[in-house]
Amino acid sequence: MNGVWRSAFLALLTAGVVGIAAWLVFFSSVLGVREIRVAGNLAVPAEQIRQAAGVADGKPLATVDVAEVEGRIQRIRQVESVTVSRGWPGTLVVEITEREPVAVIPAGGRFAVVDRHGVVTEVAAVAPPTLPVLRVDHPQSGDPAALAALAVIGALPQGLAPKVAEVLAPSPETVSLRLKDGREVVWGGSDRPADKARILTTLLKRPADSYDVSSPDVVTVK
Repeated sequence: MNGVWRSAFLALLTAGVVGIAAWLVFFSSVLGVREIRVAGNLAVPAEQIRQAAGVADGKPLATVDVAEVEGRIQRIRQVESVTVSRGWPGTLVVEITEREPVAVIPAGGRFAVVDRHGVVTEVAAVAPPTLPVLRVDHPQSGDPAALAALAVIGALPQGLAPKVAEVLAPSPETVSLRLKDGREVVWGGSDRPADKARILTTLLKRPADSYDVSSPDVVTVK
């Protein structure tokens, strides 16, 4: 009989321990959110990200829906991607990848700063001098010519990109560059970007007014 009572007691004790553990993890603030740690942000203030996360102080960490929190933070215009994870016992870790501005598009007397996907990160009264001006006929989200031009900007060698004043794209296949020193580059479509960039880097060492790398196999210098 003593063995039966001992087994029953142990079962009750185990159930009690499990119940207390479950309560601590899922219902109490003992293992609640004490800190929201933000990493990877430069342009977006950490406090703005914490507010967008919408997680109350002390909320049980185990019950935080990280996918939902990611979705809320993703609504911040300057955020390209976000990963939220739990750091026990009480930290919510938010890792941010911000959108990197690559060009500006004139719009009604102001300038829309866009990233590599054409997403507008801000609208400025003055064009940032370090970014090229993108000129397209239809400056709107998803425009094929604009996307082709942005792909070309992304393919430019690190040393060449700051020298570009304007990128013109009447169509996806007729992208051209105007350098800050006045020289022109006919790039063509967004195909074979590595070949075009490599050849252009070499050609720019030769004095000329125009460089045509639209067909990397047959280049023209004028």
